[in-house]
Amino acid sequence: MRTWKLLRAKDGTVAIEFAFIASVLIVLLLGSVELCYALICREKVSTVAASASDLVAQDATITGAQMTDVFTAVNTILYPYPSSGTSVVITSIKQDPNHAGQYVVDWSVPYHTTGRTPGASITVPTGLVTSGGSVILAEVSYSYVPPFTQGITSGFTMTDSFYSRPRKSTFVVYNP
Repeated sequence: MRTWKLLRAKDGTVAIEFAFIASVLIVLLLGSVELCYALICREKVSTVAASASDLVAQDATITGAQMTDVFTAVNTILYPYPSSGTSVVITSIKQDPNHAGQYVVDWSVPYHTTGRTPGASITVPTGLVTSGGSVILAEVSYSYVPPFTQGITSGFTMTDSFYSRPRKSTFVVYNP
């Protein structure tokens, strides 16, 4: 008789079903928030690449102090995300004087990483560098760690690059 009563009892069924459904809904909610944070950070990484390249391309000459200001601006753009995982390389690329249709690194300034070697060959999209001209390349790498799953996952790296043509001259000269 007791077994029959136990099988017919429905008092706690709703609470148990809610516990199962609530855990799934909480995981979906946190996953959605994580995805939104990652997408916003990805957009900021793209903005950093475009802004860094554009800031350098605005002058005919750039100094080491001005380059420090560019890197400070990069960190400001990333806010509220921590800038400790950011590395940036700003490179001036020109046509190789010895080989038609090929390009070399004129100068390169790194931030929290190593730069490109001046004089080294580099591949550039077709038609980007005009004859006798140059282009500024900003390469950004950011180590993103999701806020809610910091202990569970180590995160992943977001990268982006952006090219800008110098505005005031054919080449941007770098004076450290």
